[in-house]
Amino acid sequence: MTPEEPHMAVEFRLLGPVTAVSGGRSVDLGPAQQRCVLATLLVQANHLLPVEQLVNRVWGHDPPQRHRAVLYTYLSRLRKTLATTGVTIARRSGGYVLSVDETAVDLHRFRHLVAKARASQDDRQALALFEQALGLWRAEAFTDLDTPWLVNLRTTLDAERRAVELDRIDTALRCGRHAELLPILSTLAAQHPLDERVAGQLMLALYRSGRQADALQHYHHSRQRLAEELGTDPGAPLQSLHQQILTADPDLASPTHGTARSHRPPVPHQLPAPPRWFTGRTDELTALSQALDAESAATVVISAIGGVGGIGKTWLALHWAYQHLDRFPDGQLYVNLRGFDPTGQPMPAEAAVRGFLDALGIAPDAHPVDPDAQAALYRSLVAGKQMLILLDNARDAAQVAPLLPGSPTCTVVVTSRDRLTGLISTHGAHPLALDVLDEPAARDLLARRLGGDRLAAEPEAVAELLAFCAGLPLALTIVAGRAQTHPDFPLATLAAELRDAATRLIVLDEDAPAASLPAVLSWSYHALATEQARVFGLLGIAPGWDISLPAVAGLTALPAGRARAVLRDLERVSLIQQQVPGRYRMHDLIGLYAADQAHRDHPENVREAALRRLLDFYTHTAYAAARRLDPHRPDIRLDPPAPGTHPHPLPDDPAAMAWLASEHTNLLAAQRTATTRARHHAVWQLAWSLTTFHVRRGHLHDQLAVWRFALDAAEHLPDPTTRTLARRRLGVAYAKLGRHEEAIEHLHRALALAEHHHSPAEQAHTHRMLAIAWERRGDDRRALDHATRALDLHRTFDQPVGEAHALNLVGWYAGRLGEYATARAHCLAALTLHHHNDPDGEARTLDTLGYIDHHTGHHHQAVHHYQHALDLFRSLGHAYDAAGTLDGLGHPHAALGQHEQARTVWREALELYRQQGRDEDADRVRRQLDALDHE
Repeated sequence: MTPEEPHMAVEFRLLGPVTAVSGGRSVDLGPAQQRCVLATLLVQANHLLPVEQLVNRVWGHDPPQRHRAVLYTYLSRLRKTLATTGVTIARRSGGYVLSVDETAVDLHRFRHLVAKARASQDDRQALALFEQALGLWRAEAFTDLDTPWLVNLRTTLDAERRAVELDRIDTALRCGRHAELLPILSTLAAQHPLDERVAGQLMLALYRSGRQADALQHYHHSRQRLAEELGTDPGAPLQSLHQQILTADPDLASPTHGTARSHRPPVPHQLPAPPRWFTGRTDELTALSQALDAESAATVVISAIGGVGGIGKTWLALHWAYQHLDRFPDGQLYVNLRGFDPTGQPMPAEAAVRGFLDALGIAPDAHPVDPDAQAALYRSLVAGKQMLILLDNARDAAQVAPLLPGSPTCTVVVTSRDRLTGLISTHGAHPLALDVLDEPAARDLLARRLGGDRLAAEPEAVAELLAFCAGLPLALTIVAGRAQTHPDFPLATLAAELRDAATRLIVLDEDAPAASLPAVLSWSYHALATEQARVFGLLGIAPGWDISLPAVAGLTALPAGRARAVLRDLERVSLIQQQVPGRYRMHDLIGLYAADQAHRDHPENVREAALRRLLDFYTHTAYAAARRLDPHRPDIRLDPPAPGTHPHPLPDDPAAMAWLASEHTNLLAAQRTATTRARHHAVWQLAWSLTTFHVRRGHLHDQLAVWRFALDAAEHLPDPTTRTLARRRLGVAYAKLGRHEEAIEHLHRALALAEHHHSPAEQAHTHRMLAIAWERRGDDRRALDHATRALDLHRTFDQPVGEAHALNLVGWYAGRLGEYATARAHCLAALTLHHHNDPDGEARTLDTLGYIDHHTGHHHQAVHHYQHALDLFRSLGHAYDAAGTLDGLGHPHAALGQHEQARTVWREALELYRQQGRDEDADRVRRQLDALDHE
């Protein structure tokens, strides 16, 4: 077809056999499965349908082996068939969209007509629209197709059609057409003897036709059937109608045209005003829309990862609802269930049901007395209606369950701080995890409130405000409100108020409870049981970004199983998050609130005992990890842990490295906490326990920091060996960061301490560190002198591992000075002591031998030694020394003309140097790579 050719009108019929008519002629839509593809796309016309969902709807759980190829074939054929109609099937990211005028699809036209009829204020017009809509049905929907999805949808549409038929009858009765309705109502009553709405319609038609006795007889018959089969009496509306017929109430007379409208049920529009400053949440909005378009209507649960109050659950729900009002032409019901509320009393579900009945036009005196009957009446009134039911601030699944409609035509959105797992598992609700706003969305929220110019004028202050609010919408809103009330005040003033963590919550406190962060959080806190509140408060004072289950058990002195149960309870009400299995964290502001509660509700001795248990847990487990990783290192002695503390078992080296990696930031925080509480032993013992991990992973700045704290702590302790060790480790940490003057000063003071206290072992260790420091300073001769003195000292006492390390150092510096025979002899001696005993020392010695081999022209042997060293370093997780070995390995590869191998290892070394912040080494390797590329 050329662009100038007009499109031919087309009509798609789904309410019966699936057919299409174009230009008055039937269109051949192909075999059954191809028609099923078309029907599925037409049901979701103008909306993206993901490929997997399309496949599932066409073939269910048993698609053919090459189902995608078959699907593409059907789609290609359909495109050709519809080419002249203007209907397109377009491939989009992840799925397909069929674009069509929805009035050309009888299903969508039916729904449009019904929505228009229900919204009409003219009964005669509404009746005509209902009849036009029902006239589109030729048989059951998709009569000629049979897939599980279409069968379920057919059932849903049948219920929809029946609800519309009953609406049509109500409208016809208001228009005085009772006589012509009697035959159809008699048939419906026989088919549905327990349907009280049909019974009421038939009674009213009989009465208005002058058959009062028949109307009363039908009531008695219906009451008897309900009692026999359901054990219940008729609902209040039917009982009220019976009483009106019994007394010949004038209000039951056939209505005139002018009074017909008074009996039409109202269309509720209960949603609160949409949020004015809503921003972000694109993924969440999409998820809600996809749930609405899913194959079966379901409840959508909105909850944060943590779902904390102030995260923006209600804002999201309202913003999405107003975006989709056209999808709910029969109205929107809303209730604040007060699950977490200043009153502390959630709204009973029965009260919410009564409120919905009022909104749906049921007078209070017509409500059934029994709560179950009220809920049943509510479900009857919304059955078949395209309605949104927004249940805001729910306490738990038990409060929500009675408010769920039975009709799949309704959509329910629930917001709650509770995870509502019962609703998800029992009612198939779609959970939606709501997290804090990302930085661009948080900045946009401030900009909408304060204006972009004001933010641009103070970028540093804005960055601080965003950091202090940590993406929590309520906190951002409070901060923006404070700034708006003082438009002439600099934002830096507000940032300064928030800078102090101890008073940050005070700044975020407002008179109105719903606009006060502490008040909003208190509603969750006061709902906790005593044990939950205790654990919550102690979590607030725990150092670190997150915390593991074993650490929580230590902090709280609870058995692991009980601690897990309490954590699950806190996670369920969204006060903590579990983003990684077994690790828990709080939002920064919740953590401040929890710490406040701990100081308010727990005496100091309770808090201090909890912190001691946690610090002992970290210290003893880190010590065990360090001993496992380097068992040849001179040992230290720890006091027994506090009662109730159980160090985490670490069965092997990989487990030890993994534990240290996962707890690293917490161990640093634990050391800072120990420092502030003057727990001097814990401070230096944590530094000692972290050293092997820091060295292997290249955490040079962290190593410097922990040993600075350790030295300050050691100055308060009587043991001179601890002070010597702290100065020695601090000195070598300075050396590795290129701070040579400070390195040499601390190492000389360490050596003086060791000499003063006549400790040859400490002298030997310190000479080895001085050798490293002088090497870093570029003086290999002086480095060799210190390495030789260390070797001489080690040989005076039985410490073969120390002697082997010293032998390797002598070999290394001799090799750097060109004394290769001496170097090789020392390294081979070291290797004999190391072999099968100290893999770390063995790897260092093999690395030295690789250097010696390369510089003596034995390049193949150099590659062998370097590769063996690299394998050992990798097995130990020793990334720091692995980087140096990779760097060295590239040189014999290059000398052998193996440029690709050299390029590969140097690129890996370069990446490791960058990760470890070793800029000078990275620059040197980059130059080596450049030179290689130009050869």
